[in-house]
Amino acid sequence: MEESQKKVALVTGASSGIGRAISARLLALGYEVYGIGRQFPAELPKALVNATDRSAGTRPQAPLAPEAEAAARTPTNPSASEIAAAAGSPAAFHPIVCDLLDTKKLQSVVAALQKEWKQEKRTLTLLVNNAGTAYYGLHEELRPEGISEMVRVNLEVPMLLTQQLLRTLKQNHGTVINISSVTAIGSNPHGVAYGATKAGLLSFSRSLFDEARKYGVRVTAILPDMTDTELYRHADFTADPAMDAHLEAEDVADAVEYALTTRAGTCIPEIILRPQLHRIKKK
Repeated sequence: MEESQKKVALVTGASSGIGRAISARLLALGYEVYGIGRQFPAELPKALVNATDRSAGTRPQAPLAPEAEAAARTPTNPSASEIAAAAGSPAAFHPIVCDLLDTKKLQSVVAALQKEWKQEKRTLTLLVNNAGTAYYGLHEELRPEGISEMVRVNLEVPMLLTQQLLRTLKQNHGTVINISSVTAIGSNPHGVAYGATKAGLLSFSRSLFDEARKYGVRVTAILPDMTDTELYRHADFTADPAMDAHLEAEDVADAVEYALTTRAGTCIPEIILRPQLHRIKKK
């Protein structure tokens, strides 16, 4: 595929867990992936580097445009290009350091990326709103700061990013994939606020599809059950280690690939993923 025809994907929460698995899968599918995260390791995970190698071959390193580089830099975090250079990662994966709760900075990063893509004739065809956070417990015992963080990361950020990129996605007949949760479709004692944010994201996905489908935009909400990630670091439980009692991040990546590879002219609005058994493990 020629450079001018390279498909571009933007993925939030790309530094770990489900976001990292999705990024690796997209690289293997031939996408150039811009992954947003609060921080990336000094050496990128093999899944990203290896998938990039398969996708990009030996293409030379392509640094971010100066505007995107500056927008992604903070006093305590290196820029995306510095991380990529330190990791020796090929050009098909671009790690971008950005705190999603810093709305002004996030908007600046997205604006710089859009300018870069236009200058380099890249085609944004996919937005994956994956980043999420969770706090569990009796609702009256949650910290107000934790509730605010969940609402902003799980719901506000996907709506803001989609709003900034939707015109481009309409022009390119692109796709929006929102990683919601099975908590969006059920009752969630001890996870009241988290479930509410994921229900809001599902509602957003459904309405967005109805609004944008006539412009050729596909919208898919993926609703995973308990997945073996760091999402439960603030909880007194975690995913059961039995393989039939939890999902792997790669299972969600499988669902993303399925949604993207259906026949043109079709859309899968929702995918629900569950392990065979319903079981958790107390810490």
